[in-house]
Amino acid sequence: MSSFLDQFLVYHPAAWIDRDWARASGLPLEGVWFETADGVRLFGWYVEARAASGVLLWCHGNAGNIIHRLENLAVLHRIGISVFIFDYRGYGRSAGTPSEEGLYADATAAYDYLVRTRGVPATRLVLFGRSLGAAVAADVASRKPAAGLILESPFPSVEAIARAFYFGLPAHWLVDARYDLQERLKKISVPILVVHGDRDSIIPVEMGKQVYEAARPPKALYIVPGADHNDLYLVGGQPYFQRLKQFVDEVVR
Repeated sequence: MSSFLDQFLVYHPAAWIDRDWARASGLPLEGVWFETADGVRLFGWYVEARAASGVLLWCHGNAGNIIHRLENLAVLHRIGISVFIFDYRGYGRSAGTPSEEGLYADATAAYDYLVRTRGVPATRLVLFGRSLGAAVAADVASRKPAAGLILESPFPSVEAIARAFYFGLPAHWLVDARYDLQERLKKISVPILVVHGDRDSIIPVEMGKQVYEAARPPKALYIVPGADHNDLYLVGGQPYFQRLKQFVDEVVR
């Protein structure tokens, strides 16, 4: 369970908008319904790219829903990366109410869907987590086999954010969520790529560098010059997407 303040401060889901998103985006969006271990029904899109070397399991950030990632998805599809993107509980069409343990369960269920239902080998599966989703993807990587892990605009923990923005005061005591990515990295040995914008006004680039330092090798750090938190893939452009593709191609066997 999460506190009232968690619901107000941590999670910012957007309601679903009914539309033919496959037609609007021009992408082969395959709607997927799946269920978590605690019985919550979730929705996602599987987007298959031809001759893709790997499959990206995308754990998005704390705001919006999968509709808001379509533009980003289109480029990943175009460069040959298959993606399974899903909405956490309480986001988009997914049932339930978000919580830290709930999001971990959601990502685990998405992983299990890919491996058990679709038969995607773990050696072809790359976990991708953006912002809050970085801790979610890392939780899966700490317990399940995968080819690699991409952490985009990550933060070490909720406590680290609270101390940075509230002058060292223990503001993290007000919420139940911890999202301690730095601690989970101790249990992860797969190749890791950390990506961050050097003008990120929400999660400062120094936090991304802290995450990188905490990660075990093999690891790489990719800084996108001029990128803020929500425009990283736009500012990064083709070099950014090629760096993701390079990482996927390197780790997938």
